[in-house]
Amino acid sequence: MRAEIQAVTEAVEQSLVLLRRHLDWEKSLFRLDELTALTEDPNLWNDSDRAQKLLREKNQLEASLNGTRQLERDLKDNLELLEMAEMEGDQDMIAEAEAAVLSLKDRAATMELESLLSGEADANDAYLEVNAGAGGTEAQDWALILFRMYSRWAEQHNYKVELLDETNGEEAGIKSATIQVKGHNAYGWLKSETGVHRLVRISPFDSQARRHTSFSSVSVTPVIDDKINVEINEKDVKVDTFRASGAGGQHVNKTDSAVRFTHIPTGIVVSCQQERSQHKNRAKAWDMLRARIYEMELRKREEAANALEATKTDIGWGHQIRSYVLQPYQMVKDLRTNVETSDSAGVLNGDLDKFLQAALAMRINGHGDAQAQ
Repeated sequence: MRAEIQAVTEAVEQSLVLLRRHLDWEKSLFRLDELTALTEDPNLWNDSDRAQKLLREKNQLEASLNGTRQLERDLKDNLELLEMAEMEGDQDMIAEAEAAVLSLKDRAATMELESLLSGEADANDAYLEVNAGAGGTEAQDWALILFRMYSRWAEQHNYKVELLDETNGEEAGIKSATIQVKGHNAYGWLKSETGVHRLVRISPFDSQARRHTSFSSVSVTPVIDDKINVEINEKDVKVDTFRASGAGGQHVNKTDSAVRFTHIPTGIVVSCQQERSQHKNRAKAWDMLRARIYEMELRKREEAANALEATKTDIGWGHQIRSYVLQPYQMVKDLRTNVETSDSAGVLNGDLDKFLQAALAMRINGHGDAQAQ
């Protein structure tokens, strides 16, 4: 067995030990049996909120246990295949088995990182908001590109995406948009994306084909549940209603159903126009406001502990967390972790994992030690 295969095997085995330890394996198996019994109770759905919470916990725990078992099984099966291929001298089978073993290294590392998403809101859904910076059509088109990038990343990872609010640009792109990303650990993975993103490219809107630099900001906040208490004085919230934007025709919204909340003490503004009912939009906007205030408090705690520098600043030079250069060369580089890639098209199509993993590792380790790729 080659030294590289041996090293990868040992790394995956170490990851499996850590995964089992983090899950507290025997305790998790016992809890899964408990949850299975509870969810099979025919009276469970008399309390739908409790039923949904139990089912969510069961599905998440089951996924973690099964993922660890599958990794263990795949390592064992491929090592056995490799041993058999070496005995038979089948070079094609040896190459196939070695490639399969090597591929387990990244999978194990990702699972190990994900197991460390233990913040009080890491497992929750996330609100992700994109806002165009100064620069008119250029920045608004860039905001739309970012918005699509995150939507594609979410869909590629089997997260559900729900559009909550969108304001179109005058000529192209968007001024702002907000989605809810639904799925286990959505906030834990996306929280490091908050900040300013810089694009350098030949402008498709410039008749002289000059190079332009554009900025857009991204804000990620957790969807919070009743386990997290956030108190807001209703007197501190200014409420505005307006007509929801959207396609015309016979189904055009002719009522002021969209709502905008402004939290006066903090200046936080949220809006929702997803529902045709103003009542439902108000409820969703209230949830979004609670999430933004909660996330602001989380960041204050992190800054106080010197765990992370504040990233939500002016949308412009000197404050960006990532740079996307499409001209004169192709390069996407994270300015915090130094992870970079020349596959800018892949990144803009949702291939963000290398950046998210490095940012998560940096948060856990307390410093940016990720290597450029």
